[in-house]
Amino acid sequence: MPHTSSLPATFDPALTAGAHNAIHVCLRLQRDERLTLITDRASAEIAAALVAEIEQTGAAYNVLVLEEYGARPHRDMPAAVLEDLAQSQVSIYACITQTGELRTRMQMMDVINPRHIRHGHMVNINKQIMVEGMRADFLAVDALSQKLIEKCRRAQRVTCKTAAGTDYVAELSPKLNWVKTSGLITPAKWGNLPGGEIFTSPFNSNGRFVVDGVVGDYLCQKYGDIGATPLTIDIKDNRIAGLSCANKELLEEFDRYCHTDENSNRVGEFAIGTNLACTRIIGHILQDEKLPGIHIAFGHPYSEHTGQTWKSTTHIDCVGRFFDIWLDDEQVMAKGKFLI
Repeated sequence: MPHTSSLPATFDPALTAGAHNAIHVCLRLQRDERLTLITDRASAEIAAALVAEIEQTGAAYNVLVLEEYGARPHRDMPAAVLEDLAQSQVSIYACITQTGELRTRMQMMDVINPRHIRHGHMVNINKQIMVEGMRADFLAVDALSQKLIEKCRRAQRVTCKTAAGTDYVAELSPKLNWVKTSGLITPAKWGNLPGGEIFTSPFNSNGRFVVDGVVGDYLCQKYGDIGATPLTIDIKDNRIAGLSCANKELLEEFDRYCHTDENSNRVGEFAIGTNLACTRIIGHILQDEKLPGIHIAFGHPYSEHTGQTWKSTTHIDCVGRFFDIWLDDEQVMAKGKFLI
Protein backbone atom coordinates (compact mmCIF):
# COMPACT_ATOMS: atom_id res chain seq x y z
CA MET A 1 0.00 0.00 0.00
CA PRO A 2 1.20 3.56 -0.61
CA HIS A 3 2.85 5.00 2.48
CA THR A 4 0.80 8.16 3.04
CA SER A 5 0.31 8.03 6.83
CA SER A 6 2.90 10.78 7.34
CA LEU A 7 1.05 13.18 5.04
CA PRO A 8 -1.71 15.50 6.25
CA ALA A 9 -5.29 14.39 5.60
CA THR A 10 -6.14 17.80 4.13
CA PHE A 11 -4.24 20.51 2.29
CA ASP A 12 -4.71 24.08 1.08
CA PRO A 13 -6.91 23.89 -2.05
CA ALA A 14 -4.76 26.61 -3.60
CA LEU A 15 -2.18 23.86 -4.21
CA THR A 16 -4.51 21.84 -6.42
CA ALA A 17 -3.96 23.63 -9.74
CA GLY A 18 -0.17 23.35 -9.52
CA ALA A 19 -0.36 19.71 -8.43
CA HIS A 20 -2.72 18.96 -11.32
CA ASN A 21 -0.25 20.50 -13.74
CA ALA A 22 2.61 18.44 -12.31
CA ILE A 23 0.86 15.07 -12.58
CA HIS A 24 -1.42 15.42 -15.60
CA VAL A 25 0.41 17.94 -17.84
CA CYS A 26 4.12 17.86 -17.02
CA LEU A 27 4.57 14.18 -16.17
CA ARG A 28 1.46 12.82 -17.94
CA LEU A 29 1.16 9.92 -15.52
CA GLN A 30 -0.79 6.99 -16.98
CA ARG A 31 -2.97 4.38 -15.26
CA ASP A 32 -0.63 1.49 -16.16
CA GLU A 33 2.47 3.23 -14.76
CA ARG A 34 4.06 3.44 -11.32
CA LEU A 35 5.26 6.61 -9.59
CA THR A 36 7.71 7.12 -6.72
CA LEU A 37 7.19 10.30 -4.68
CA ILE A 38 10.18 11.23 -2.52
CA THR A 39 9.33 13.93 0.00
CA ASP A 40 10.08 15.20 3.51
CA ARG A 41 8.18 16.51 6.49
CA ALA A 42 8.64 20.15 5.46
CA SER A 43 6.98 19.45 2.10
CA ALA A 44 4.26 17.10 3.37
CA GLU A 45 1.32 19.36 2.51
CA ILE A 46 2.51 19.77 -1.09
CA ALA A 47 3.08 16.00 -1.26
CA ALA A 48 -0.52 15.46 -0.11
CA ALA A 49 -1.77 17.68 -2.94
CA LEU A 50 0.33 15.68 -5.42
CA VAL A 51 -1.01 12.37 -4.06
CA ALA A 52 -4.60 13.56 -4.58
CA GLU A 53 -3.83 14.08 -8.27
CA ILE A 54 -1.88 10.81 -8.57
CA GLU A 55 -4.87 8.91 -7.22
CA GLN A 56 -7.09 10.40 -9.92
CA THR A 57 -5.01 8.58 -12.55
CA GLY A 58 -5.39 5.14 -10.98
CA ALA A 59 -1.62 4.59 -11.25
CA ALA A 60 0.31 2.62 -8.63
CA TYR A 61 2.52 4.77 -6.44
CA ASN A 62 4.54 4.92 -3.26
CA VAL A 63 5.41 7.83 -0.96
CA LEU A 64 8.77 7.86 0.82
CA VAL A 65 9.38 10.45 3.55
CA LEU A 66 13.12 10.94 3.98
CA GLU A 67 13.09 11.51 7.75
CA GLU A 68 11.64 8.04 8.21
CA TYR A 69 14.91 6.54 6.98
CA GLY A 70 17.19 8.20 9.53
CA ALA A 71 18.18 11.63 10.76
CA ARG A 72 18.98 14.21 8.10
CA PRO A 73 21.09 15.38 6.47
CA HIS A 74 21.67 12.02 4.80
CA ARG A 75 25.12 11.23 3.48
CA ASP A 76 23.64 8.68 1.08
CA MET A 77 20.17 8.31 -0.34
CA PRO A 78 18.51 5.51 1.67
CA ALA A 79 18.73 2.18 -0.15
CA ALA A 80 14.98 1.60 0.21
CA VAL A 81 14.31 4.87 -1.65
CA LEU A 82 16.61 3.94 -4.55
CA GLU A 83 15.14 0.44 -4.72
CA ASP A 84 11.62 1.83 -4.92
CA LEU A 85 12.66 4.39 -7.53
CA ALA A 86 14.12 1.68 -9.74
CA GLN A 87 10.66 0.06 -10.01
CA SER A 88 8.93 3.19 -11.36
CA GLN A 89 8.49 4.85 -14.74
CA VAL A 90 7.74 8.25 -13.18
CA SER A 91 9.14 10.00 -10.10
CA ILE A 92 9.02 13.24 -8.13
CA TYR A 93 11.48 14.66 -5.63
CA ALA A 94 9.63 17.27 -3.54
CA CYS A 95 11.92 18.10 -0.63
CA ILE A 96 13.71 20.96 1.10
CA THR A 97 17.44 20.45 0.66
CA GLN A 98 19.81 20.16 3.57
CA THR A 99 23.54 20.91 3.58
CA GLY A 100 25.58 17.96 2.39
CA GLU A 101 22.76 16.16 0.56
CA LEU A 102 23.81 16.96 -3.02
CA ARG A 103 25.46 13.53 -3.07
CA THR A 104 22.10 11.85 -2.35
CA ARG A 105 20.45 13.61 -5.27
CA MET A 106 23.31 12.58 -7.56
CA GLN A 107 22.74 8.97 -6.45
CA MET A 108 19.07 9.40 -7.28
CA MET A 109 19.98 10.60 -10.78
CA ASP A 110 22.21 7.55 -11.23
CA VAL A 111 19.00 5.50 -11.01
CA ILE A 112 16.82 7.88 -13.04
CA ASN A 113 19.06 8.61 -16.04
CA PRO A 114 19.88 5.08 -17.29
CA ARG A 115 16.26 3.96 -16.79
CA HIS A 116 14.86 7.05 -18.56
CA ILE A 117 12.43 7.68 -15.71
CA ARG A 118 10.23 10.76 -16.26
CA HIS A 119 11.36 12.70 -13.22
CA GLY A 120 9.99 15.97 -11.85
CA HIS A 121 12.59 17.66 -9.66
CA MET A 122 10.75 19.94 -7.21
CA VAL A 123 13.73 20.76 -5.04
CA ASN A 124 12.95 23.36 -2.34
CA ILE A 125 9.37 23.64 -3.57
CA ASN A 126 7.08 25.92 -1.55
CA LYS A 127 3.51 27.20 -1.62
CA GLN A 128 4.37 30.40 -3.47
CA ILE A 129 5.95 28.47 -6.34
CA MET A 130 3.01 26.06 -6.43
CA VAL A 131 0.55 28.92 -6.92
CA GLU A 132 2.76 30.92 -9.33
CA GLY A 133 5.26 29.09 -11.53
CA MET A 134 3.50 25.73 -11.29
CA ARG A 135 0.25 27.27 -12.56
CA ALA A 136 1.82 28.15 -15.92
CA ASP A 137 0.26 27.04 -19.19
CA PHE A 138 3.06 24.59 -19.88
CA LEU A 139 1.82 23.85 -23.39
CA ALA A 140 2.28 27.56 -24.20
CA VAL A 141 5.65 27.58 -22.41
CA ASP A 142 6.72 24.59 -24.50
CA ALA A 143 5.60 26.25 -27.75
CA LEU A 144 7.55 29.42 -26.91
CA SER A 145 10.60 27.39 -25.83
CA GLN A 146 10.54 25.40 -29.08
CA LYS A 147 10.29 28.54 -31.21
CA LEU A 148 13.15 30.15 -29.30
CA ILE A 149 15.43 27.11 -29.29
CA GLU A 150 15.12 26.78 -33.07
CA LYS A 151 16.32 30.36 -33.44
CA CYS A 152 19.14 29.82 -30.93
CA ARG A 153 20.38 26.73 -32.76
CA ARG A 154 20.90 28.87 -35.86
CA ALA A 155 22.64 31.74 -34.01
CA GLN A 156 26.37 32.25 -33.61
CA ARG A 157 26.18 34.64 -30.67
CA VAL A 158 23.77 36.02 -28.08
CA THR A 159 24.10 39.61 -26.86
CA CYS A 160 22.56 40.55 -23.51
CA LYS A 161 22.16 44.05 -22.07
CA THR A 162 20.32 45.56 -19.10
CA ALA A 163 19.84 49.02 -17.63
CA ALA A 164 21.65 47.74 -14.51
CA GLY A 165 24.87 47.43 -16.50
CA THR A 166 24.96 43.99 -18.08
CA ASP A 167 26.74 44.00 -21.46
CA TYR A 168 27.62 40.41 -22.19
CA VAL A 169 28.12 38.30 -25.32
CA ALA A 170 28.00 34.51 -25.45
CA GLU A 171 29.55 32.77 -28.46
CA LEU A 172 27.82 29.57 -29.51
CA SER A 173 29.08 26.39 -31.16
CA PRO A 174 27.08 23.90 -33.24
CA LYS A 175 29.01 21.18 -31.40
CA LEU A 176 27.35 22.21 -28.10
CA ASN A 177 23.69 21.28 -27.74
CA TRP A 178 20.79 23.52 -26.81
CA VAL A 179 18.44 21.72 -24.39
CA LYS A 180 14.77 22.49 -23.75
CA THR A 181 13.26 21.95 -20.28
CA SER A 182 9.86 23.52 -20.75
CA GLY A 183 8.03 21.61 -18.04
CA LEU A 184 6.82 18.84 -20.36
CA ILE A 185 9.00 16.00 -19.11
CA THR A 186 10.02 13.12 -21.37
CA PRO A 187 12.11 9.96 -20.82
CA ALA A 188 14.99 11.71 -22.58
CA LYS A 189 15.59 14.32 -19.86
CA TRP A 190 14.37 14.81 -16.30
CA GLY A 191 13.33 18.37 -15.50
CA ASN A 192 12.83 20.85 -12.73
CA LEU A 193 9.27 21.75 -11.87
CA PRO A 194 8.28 24.41 -12.51
CA GLY A 195 9.92 24.18 -15.92
CA GLY A 196 10.51 26.87 -18.50
CA GLU A 197 14.01 27.40 -19.89
CA ILE A 198 16.35 26.52 -22.71
CA PHE A 199 20.07 26.23 -22.11
CA THR A 200 23.43 25.42 -23.62
CA SER A 201 27.07 25.70 -22.63
CA PRO A 202 28.79 28.64 -24.34
CA PHE A 203 31.84 28.05 -26.50
CA ASN A 204 33.15 31.34 -25.12
CA SER A 205 31.78 34.51 -23.51
CA ASN A 206 32.95 37.97 -22.53
CA GLY A 207 31.64 41.10 -20.88
CA ARG A 208 29.93 42.26 -17.69
CA PHE A 209 27.01 40.41 -16.11
CA VAL A 210 25.14 42.20 -13.32
CA VAL A 211 23.31 39.82 -11.01
CA ASP A 212 20.44 41.93 -9.66
CA GLY A 213 18.08 38.98 -9.17
CA VAL A 214 19.40 35.97 -7.26
CA VAL A 215 22.42 33.69 -7.01
CA GLY A 216 21.90 29.96 -6.72
CA ASP A 217 22.76 26.98 -4.57
CA TYR A 218 22.75 27.54 -0.78
CA LEU A 219 23.52 31.25 -1.24
CA CYS A 220 19.99 31.80 -2.55
CA GLN A 221 18.42 30.64 0.71
CA LYS A 222 20.77 32.93 2.63
CA TYR A 223 20.59 36.13 0.54
CA GLY A 224 17.36 35.87 -1.50
CA ASP A 225 16.65 38.81 -3.82
CA ILE A 226 19.89 40.81 -4.14
CA GLY A 227 18.41 43.63 -6.20
CA ALA A 228 19.40 46.18 -3.55
CA THR A 229 23.06 45.02 -3.57
CA PRO A 230 23.77 43.58 -7.04
CA LEU A 231 26.77 41.37 -7.72
CA THR A 232 28.78 42.56 -10.74
CA ILE A 233 30.79 39.90 -12.56
CA ASP A 234 33.35 40.71 -15.23
CA ILE A 235 33.97 37.76 -17.53
CA LYS A 236 36.91 37.22 -19.89
CA ASP A 237 37.22 34.14 -22.07
CA ASN A 238 34.46 32.36 -20.13
CA ARG A 239 36.06 32.84 -16.71
CA ILE A 240 35.52 35.30 -13.89
CA ALA A 241 37.97 38.19 -14.25
CA GLY A 242 36.55 40.46 -11.55
CA LEU A 243 33.83 40.69 -8.90
CA SER A 244 32.28 43.60 -7.02
CA CYS A 245 29.36 43.91 -4.61
CA ALA A 246 28.37 46.26 -1.78
CA ASN A 247 27.48 43.20 0.32
CA LYS A 248 30.99 42.08 1.24
CA GLU A 249 29.82 38.86 2.90
CA LEU A 250 28.03 37.78 -0.28
CA LEU A 251 31.04 38.83 -2.36
CA GLU A 252 33.41 36.71 -0.25
CA GLU A 253 31.12 33.67 -0.20
CA PHE A 254 30.50 33.79 -3.94
CA ASP A 255 34.22 34.21 -4.66
CA ARG A 256 35.08 31.29 -2.38
CA TYR A 257 32.43 29.09 -4.00
CA CYS A 258 33.84 29.89 -7.43
CA HIS A 259 37.30 28.70 -6.36
CA THR A 260 36.20 25.22 -5.26
CA ASP A 261 37.82 23.49 -8.23
CA GLU A 262 39.63 24.46 -11.41
CA ASN A 263 36.40 25.03 -13.35
CA SER A 264 34.20 26.54 -10.63
CA ASN A 265 34.86 30.04 -12.04
CA ARG A 266 34.07 29.02 -15.63
CA VAL A 267 30.75 29.78 -17.36
CA GLY A 268 29.21 26.35 -17.79
CA GLU A 269 25.59 27.22 -18.54
CA PHE A 270 23.93 29.94 -20.60
CA ALA A 271 20.14 29.90 -20.35
CA ILE A 272 17.01 31.79 -21.31
CA GLY A 273 13.96 31.54 -19.04
CA THR A 274 10.63 30.96 -20.77
CA ASN A 275 8.01 30.51 -18.02
CA LEU A 276 5.46 33.26 -18.72
CA ALA A 277 3.80 32.74 -15.32
CA CYS A 278 6.97 34.06 -13.66
CA THR A 279 6.68 37.84 -13.68
CA ARG A 280 9.08 38.97 -10.95
CA ILE A 281 11.99 37.86 -8.79
CA ILE A 282 10.78 36.11 -5.64
CA GLY A 283 14.17 35.25 -4.11
CA HIS A 284 13.97 31.51 -4.90
CA ILE A 285 16.22 30.05 -7.57
CA LEU A 286 13.88 27.19 -8.56
CA GLN A 287 11.36 29.70 -9.92
CA ASP A 288 13.54 32.76 -10.56
CA GLU A 289 15.75 31.01 -13.13
CA LYS A 290 12.59 30.41 -15.20
CA LEU A 291 11.82 34.16 -15.33
CA PRO A 292 11.90 35.39 -18.96
CA GLY A 293 15.46 36.67 -19.36
CA ILE A 294 19.02 35.40 -19.06
CA HIS A 295 20.74 33.41 -16.38
CA ILE A 296 24.24 32.01 -16.48
CA ALA A 297 25.89 29.51 -14.19
CA PHE A 298 29.49 29.03 -13.18
CA GLY A 299 30.71 25.46 -12.84
CA HIS A 300 29.31 22.19 -14.14
CA PRO A 301 28.12 22.61 -17.77
CA TYR A 302 25.68 19.66 -17.75
CA SER A 303 28.13 18.05 -20.15
CA GLU A 304 26.00 14.88 -20.28
CA HIS A 305 23.36 16.97 -22.10
CA THR A 306 25.24 19.89 -23.70
CA GLY A 307 28.20 17.89 -24.99
CA GLN A 308 30.69 20.19 -23.27
CA THR A 309 34.13 18.63 -22.80
CA TRP A 310 34.86 19.65 -19.20
CA LYS A 311 33.22 19.21 -15.81
CA SER A 312 33.06 20.77 -12.35
CA THR A 313 31.90 19.66 -8.90
CA THR A 314 30.00 22.94 -8.41
CA HIS A 315 27.21 24.82 -10.19
CA ILE A 316 25.90 28.25 -9.17
CA ASP A 317 23.25 30.12 -11.14
CA CYS A 318 23.18 33.90 -11.54
CA VAL A 319 19.90 35.59 -12.49
CA GLY A 320 19.38 39.15 -13.72
CA ARG A 321 16.36 41.32 -14.52
CA PHE A 322 14.79 43.12 -17.50
CA PHE A 323 17.02 41.95 -20.34
CA ASP A 324 17.39 43.11 -23.92
CA ILE A 325 18.50 40.08 -25.95
CA TRP A 326 19.74 39.71 -29.51
CA LEU A 327 20.37 36.46 -31.39
CA ASP A 328 23.02 37.62 -33.84
CA ASP A 329 21.26 40.80 -35.10
CA GLU A 330 17.66 39.82 -34.30
CA GLN A 331 16.26 41.29 -31.08
CA VAL A 332 14.10 38.70 -29.33
CA MET A 333 13.54 40.42 -25.96
CA ALA A 334 13.17 44.03 -24.79
CA LYS A 335 13.15 44.90 -21.08
CA GLY A 336 12.23 41.34 -20.14
CA LYS A 337 9.42 40.92 -22.68
CA PHE A 338 9.68 38.47 -25.59
CA LEU A 339 9.34 39.93 -29.09
CA ILE A 340 8.79 36.58 -30.84
